[in-house]
Amino acid sequence: MPTRHAGSLGQSSGVRTLEALLGGIMKETMKEMKIIKRYQNRKLYDTHESSYVTLDEIAKMIKNGEDLRVIDNKTKNDITASTLTQLLYESEKKAKTQPSVELLKEIIRHGDGSFSGYIQAKVSTELARFDQDINDHAAAAASISAGNAINHAPALNQ
Repeated sequence: MPTRHAGSLGQSSGVRTLEALLGGIMKETMKEMKIIKRYQNRKLYDTHESSYVTLDEIAKMIKNGEDLRVIDNKTKNDITASTLTQLLYESEKKAKTQPSVELLKEIIRHGDGSFSGYIQAKVSTELARFDQDINDHAAAAASISAGNAINHAPALNQ
């Protein structure tokens, strides 16, 4: 009968335990990406649940933190962005308050006329303004600091 060293048995068991532990952690942290297929009749099919879903159900999935992709069944193109845009549009139609006409005109005027173009233009402008404010404050602090050193310098020499 072959003999085993106690250390190698423990190491093998420890490796298996570590693999099981890591496997459990990976399953918890890695969410399975749901694939939603959109058919030509515009119906959306959740391949994970094997059922048709609505835009409202997709919104609930996203709110629950689920990761998903919407694929056009015929072309196999990823149409997630356009589907989520449609979801936002439908939600906006149902909302009790509508965006102001002035806001909608501003969105059309800025960027490329799309929501994403507007947001990118606004964020870029605000980030540039923020950077300028930080630089202005840093320059003012340096000026005050330099002014205090000069004002206190004679007192140090006396």
